[in-house]
Amino acid sequence: MTKIWLLARRELIERIGSGGFLFLSIAGPILILLFGYLLFTYGGEGKQHWNVLIADPTGIMDNKILAKEDMRISYSFADGYIEMEEFRDAKQFQNFDALVEINEKVLSNKTAFVFFRSKPSVRMQTSLQFQVERRIEEVMIKRFTKLSVREFRKIKQPLNVAFRDVNDPFDEASDMRGWAGFFFGLVIFIFILLFGMTILRSISSEKSNRIVEVLLSTVNPRELLAAKIIGIGLSAFIQFAIWIGITGLGLYFMRAFVVPDMFDPSNSLLLRESGSLVEYNEYIDLVFNRLQPEIILPFFLLFFVGGYLFYGALFAAVGASTGSENDGQQFVIPIILFLSSSVVAAYFCLSNPESQLSTWAHYLPFTSPASVMVRLFQGYAPGEGYKIWVSLLILYCSAMLALLLAARIYKNGILQFGHRLKFSHITKWFSRS
Repeated sequence: MTKIWLLARRELIERIGSGGFLFLSIAGPILILLFGYLLFTYGGEGKQHWNVLIADPTGIMDNKILAKEDMRISYSFADGYIEMEEFRDAKQFQNFDALVEINEKVLSNKTAFVFFRSKPSVRMQTSLQFQVERRIEEVMIKRFTKLSVREFRKIKQPLNVAFRDVNDPFDEASDMRGWAGFFFGLVIFIFILLFGMTILRSISSEKSNRIVEVLLSTVNPRELLAAKIIGIGLSAFIQFAIWIGITGLGLYFMRAFVVPDMFDPSNSLLLRESGSLVEYNEYIDLVFNRLQPEIILPFFLLFFVGGYLFYGALFAAVGASTGSENDGQQFVIPIILFLSSSVVAAYFCLSNPESQLSTWAHYLPFTSPASVMVRLFQGYAPGEGYKIWVSLLILYCSAMLALLLAARIYKNGILQFGHRLKFSHITKWFSRS
């Protein structure tokens, strides 16, 4: 065990002292924080407040639209026709975000046109349509019935329809959370690919320059393979810890200085009452309110370790089988394709979580690390939490089997030189004890 630790320590020091390791440790979380900043700043539902000009040449709306002011939309009225090109280019209209055209036929054809400079959010569109529609209805009530506008306003109230999943009545599992799970799965893919290729290159390099012959004079092949996988894996954990630290610190400062209004209780109250002061941003709500790192991170680490051991064993087997440092590319491509299939499967799970393919992807060791992340963020139905443990069990059993197979190939192939790697070589070395 002492020999394994000494060799693993050697691998660890060699990795963390490289310039690439330091660069990726800093650049990775900075890119994540930059992407998060863009989502927090520009990922809301659009502009927070709209200035709307209503062109009402016949005076149908009588320069009125709401009984009380809406903090989301400010209305102004024009008593003449305004052409779209004039509204777009004229200097006096540049402060308006949209033009609503109300013509004399609106009471019969129920049609109005809205010309906007930038596409509004769905919430803004709904508010504008409802408010204009209700004012037109008030005009019709006044003209064609004996009902007063005040009486009509008591009757005409908006109906808020909320759609709820019977298995998720509080809408805790959403597509947005699924995308967050996809992101975590993508991080697993990137780390496994980077450090799996590191295992492959390290073994191929030591084999080509004959260092492995010196090492095998003091340790057996299985100990050398175990030390290499452990040492490179520890460097991956250190880099991941740096990512967590820098990203967590960056998110803390973002919450304090970039998006503090989203967490101001007074603003939250006004948002609930008027829906207007602070524009809702689902990305901010997801990252700071709806994610549960105390649950997510342990499972992320468990699936990362299992996936790393499984794919690391495959990369090690190919590295030990090569006859030269440049050999074996034909056998690396299938491993990368299998690893890439986990990302494709995770993407498929986003839109088809209950499909048969998603179920297979949830349990197969080739795809489970990324697919389970998506499913975990989407949420399991009551009584189905055991599925994640079944997937973990399958992954770790497969990883142990892959390590045993890799150890046998490593033992019989690491001292073989000058050959052209063929599938027959791998099967022959595997069949030997």
